[in-house]
Formats: sequence, structure tokens, C-alpha cells
Amino acid sequence: MDSVYVRYSPAHWLNYTGFIRFFSSENGSEQMRVMVIVKATKSSEAGVMPTEELLAAMGRYNEELVKHGIMKSGDGLKPSSYAKRVHFKGNDRLVSDGPFAETKELVAGFWLWEVESIEHAVEWVRKCPNPMLEESDIDIRPLYEMEDFVEADPTGSEMEQEKKLVEKLSMQSSVLQPYLFFGGRCEEALNFYEQAIGAVILMKMRFNESPDVVPAGMLQAGFETKIMHASLQVGKMTVMASDGCDDKSRFDGFRLALSVPNEDTADAAFNALADGGKIDMPLMKTFWSPRYGMVTDKFGVAWMVMVPGEVQ
Repeated sequence: MDSVYVRYSPAHWLNYTGFIRFFSSENGSEQMRVMVIVKATKSSEAGVMPTEELLAAMGRYNEELVKHGIMKSGDGLKPSSYAKRVHFKGNDRLVSDGPFAETKELVAGFWLWEVESIEHAVEWVRKCPNPMLEESDIDIRPLYEMEDFVEADPTGSEMEQEKKLVEKLSMQSSVLQPYLFFGGRCEEALNFYEQAIGAVILMKMRFNESPDVVPAGMLQAGFETKIMHASLQVGKMTVMASDGCDDKSRFDGFRLALSVPNEDTADAAFNALADGGKIDMPLMKTFWSPRYGMVTDKFGVAWMVMVPGEVQ
């Protein structure tokens, strides 16, 4: 399923503070993509902000769209007084500043939806509170799909290129996280990192708490109450951890790079990680960092601790 992001900001009713991430697909049926366009009005072009009641009503409406797997994204647009327009004339590109006079042709906000049909989209638009303080219009426009260009792409090469581009864009929102296996010492390690580097334990599940029965013979004897999965927050990074299925786990061929804002913090984190472990390279000034060192903690996890250097 696709990852979906809905962004909100104080600039317009279509936006809340923060991000909501969810996975959508209301059902397995064929879906149509549409853009739902909120047309500008005199008040939106004047930058008049929505009332508290309207903001709350639109928030509830957006939550329903999310719950039903319809909303893919959405945003509100600032008035055209903030805009630029680029006019194409042959090889010339003529740029003009907003505001633009033809208010009824301007867009104040939009959603991207996945619906069963254009009629399905109309049903949902009918449920929408009036997004403006005066009379307003919302247009529904189906999106072209690559299948619509079959005649112009008889070999399918352009469709294949489009598919690769979509996959590439999808990977740009992927998340790469380290997953550490501690061979029976995971709980001890979690407690250590809480004290050493201020890690926050987000969740912890043991093998005997698994909703699925662990297959017979999968675990080393005595691992039934060991940690099956845990996640911890270290600064801005989430790290996953487990005891694994036996005590054969080893850490080799990689290091975790811990970047901290100043030298005092670097010293404290480095010394805490080195307690019971091994200093591989003492903290020192390098050409890329005012404070850099390497240490392997008592669990065998190798670290680089550093203060980021000035960007050259």
C-alpha cells in the first residue's frame, strides 16, 4: 500500500499543524484518481483566514476522508498576491507578478483523492462544509493515467519509463533504519543506552508475547522471554533492536554514527559508551570535525561520535 502524507498549516483550512501518516486503500476495487479543486473567492484572495468553527469543521471532514482511504494529499494555497506567473510564447518566457484579476479562475486549495468513480467523488464533495466565507465552487477533475496515452506510446516504452519514475519517487520517501541483534543481551543494552545517550524506549515485545506462535525449534533454549522486537529513539533516529533467536549474533563491518551539537555532549556520550567497552580512536580534532572519536561499547556495537564540522 502507498504511504500517504497529509500536510496542514495555519495558512488555510486544508492544513493542520504537523503531519499525519497513514496507509490507504479503502478496498481492493479499481480506483480513479481525481483532483478536487477549491476555487478562489474575494475573501481567499484577500487573505482572510477561516473562522475557528470552519477550521474545526474542515478538520473533521479531512479526518473522514483519511479514515475512508480517499485522501492522498491536500494543501491550501496562499493568495495570488504571493504568486508568479510564467507566460510561454515560442522560446520566450515572460514572468509577471500577482495578484491576478480573474479570481473565479484561480485556485485556493486542492485535494488528490482516490475514489471508485466521479460520482463517488461528487458524493464526498457534497459532504464538504463550504470552505469559504461566501458562496464558493469546488471542481472535480479526473487525472490522466498512463493507459490514456496508449495511442501515443504504442511500444509501451514511455509507460515503462513512467513506472520506473514512480518507483524512484516512492523510494525517496523510504526510511533506512539500523536493526541490531544483541544475542540475548537486548534488555541490558536498552537500559544501558537509556542512561548513556538518553535513548527513549518506544516499544518492547518478548517472544512469549507474540500474537503468532513462535515455530517450534526456532529459539535457543531460554530465549522464550527474550526480546523479539524493540524500538528506541536516539535523538532524531529510531533504531530497532532484538535479542535474535540465539546468542550467536555479532556486530561487524559497520558503525553507528552519532552526531551531537557540541564538544561537551560529544565527550559525555563517548565516555558513557566507552564504559565497559573499548576506545578505538580517542576523541580529537580532525579536518572534518572539531571533535571525533570511535568506540565499541560493551555489547560489541561500534560507534563514531562526532560534532559536525563547518560546511566548506
